[in-house]
Amino acid sequence: MTGPASGALWGRAEQQDFRSRVRGCLLGGAIGDALGAGVEFDSLAEIRDRHGPAGVTDYVPAYGRRGAVTDDTQMTLFTLDGLIRAHIRRDSGAWHPPTDVHAAYRRWYRTQNDWGPDERRADDGWLARQEWLYARRAPGNACLAGLADDVLGTVEKPKNPNSKGCGTVMRSAPFGLLAGWEPQLVLQLSVECASQTHGHPTGRLAAGAFSAIVHAVIRGDTLEGAVQKAMALLATRPEHQETTDALQRALAAVRAGPPTPERLAELGEGWVAEEALAMGVYCALVAQDVRHGLLLAVNHGGDSDSTGSICGNLLGALHGETALPPEFLPELEGRATMLELADDFALEMTQGPALHGPGGAVAAWLERYPRG
Repeated sequence: MTGPASGALWGRAEQQDFRSRVRGCLLGGAIGDALGAGVEFDSLAEIRDRHGPAGVTDYVPAYGRRGAVTDDTQMTLFTLDGLIRAHIRRDSGAWHPPTDVHAAYRRWYRTQNDWGPDERRADDGWLARQEWLYARRAPGNACLAGLADDVLGTVEKPKNPNSKGCGTVMRSAPFGLLAGWEPQLVLQLSVECASQTHGHPTGRLAAGAFSAIVHAVIRGDTLEGAVQKAMALLATRPEHQETTDALQRALAAVRAGPPTPERLAELGEGWVAEEALAMGVYCALVAQDVRHGLLLAVNHGGDSDSTGSICGNLLGALHGETALPPEFLPELEGRATMLELADDFALEMTQGPALHGPGGAVAAWLERYPRG
């Protein structure tokens, strides 16, 4: 894994726009996740029976509260944490981002098994000390199995070689936020990190394509243009056809007529990676606004929280945080943590040298994100 391309200096307006998009991506994904959490295992008929002909239009209780997020958001946060640390560790000459992301995923794994933060773990950093993250929210079996030991899964020797569950896609938006990287490197890093839990080529390439789409959007492309760029990158990869076909079906569905839950269902249920990607992309493409896209993405008889999360990541990255529906923000679980993490990521990407450059390191920053 090579480093990112050197880019132009960030101006103030560019920094503000980038931070808004990072916040939007993280919060938008979490809102979609929380909207879908309460209906994840229900059929469309059951959703309409319980919540009316329009289906879910607001948070419904899940895990004992409204606005609860699932493993999708949890793992996305730890992806972001790992990427911040990878950039900090470049100064030490230890430049291998998959290792840093894997260490972050192992910290997530401990939140699924420990009662709460362990203050004796000096290298955990601030995110792993957030008590609200120590909750099991239907984590995927492949994610748990792949991270149960400290062996790093790789493209050449991946964990769970036959698994292509959507657990790779739903956590991979943060790779696309590496705005200074070249697109093919973003896709490659996402693929390498997906290999840590899911070994099937489609599981890995769908994650890489999702990250590439987010990346193009962050850099100013339209969403459809971003999808086209991602498919061009996929075309250079062996065993890409399943992922490419799913994205082409999503684009065809946009042209087929007005968006409906029934048309969304034609793309699948979202339990596997390429279906979840296609469904989230479709809902983002046809969205009249962020609220409309999110509600379309969760009202179906499949993996509603994951498709909602993917759609929300895309729309938030596209439009920024101020486009998010305000009525969904007050009850969103963990919002303060997400805002803090998003701002830290934006700070590291735009001002990293001032925090840990040749002129000296800010001690408080390295306490939050220890080099290890």
